Amino acid sequence: MPTEYTRPLGVLGGTFDPIHIAHLRMAQEALEACSLEAVRFIPAGQPMHRGQPGASAADRLAMARLALTDCTQFELDEAEVLSDAPSYTVPTLERLRRLFGTQRPLVLLLGADAFLGLPGWHRWRELFDLAHIAVATRPGHVMEFTNMNTSASASMNELATEFQARFSPSQDALSASPAGRVSQFEMTSLDVSATAIRTGLAAGKSPRFLVPDGVLDYIEAHKLYI
Repeated sequence: MPTEYTRPLGVLGGTFDPIHIAHLRMAQEALEACSLEAVRFIPAGQPMHRGQPGASAADRLAMARLALTDCTQFELDEAEVLSDAPSYTVPTLERLRRLFGTQRPLVLLLGADAFLGLPGWHRWRELFDLAHIAVATRPGHVMEFTNMNTSASASMNELATEFQARFSPSQDALSASPAGRVSQFEMTSLDVSATAIRTGLAAGKSPRFLVPDGVLDYIEAHKLYI
């Protein structure tokens, strides 16, 4: 008999180079705002939308594992790191569908910039068949596509059309079906980035309080990013 899921599963992918407090805070606020059962962190093994990571896949996975210690509603998915295949979101969601079935609501968590960049993603139109999308926005900000016109790219106009057709102001819609809706949730503004952390480490600056203590200890022990 199939397992019955009462709440959606959040999916948070990324390079996590290194994982930091803004990643964790985004997951926590999505967990609460979208009534998620859990958030599944998926470090990319071979990220295709970014340059070569500063740390190896094994190191990034180890840091993510340390960051999620004692976080009972955060799960770590190792499959992308252990795979030789390039990391793309649609194949990842297809894998999760094979794992969890077609009826469990999956919610892909994205920042607003990442959502607006979807037209550059591999097979991006198929995302809506596989999961909902919840977009993290700054407090008081509402996602809008008010400037779409003939001068915008065809793919951006298509994204605007998808957004307008699929947007739900209530996160309750994410529990009502397995996939296909777009919602948003407010996230505390944290000006923290992995790029800035790496740059600071290279300059001899400590990222203490920007990354969990276990991650900081790992970075120092393995002399990463210097």
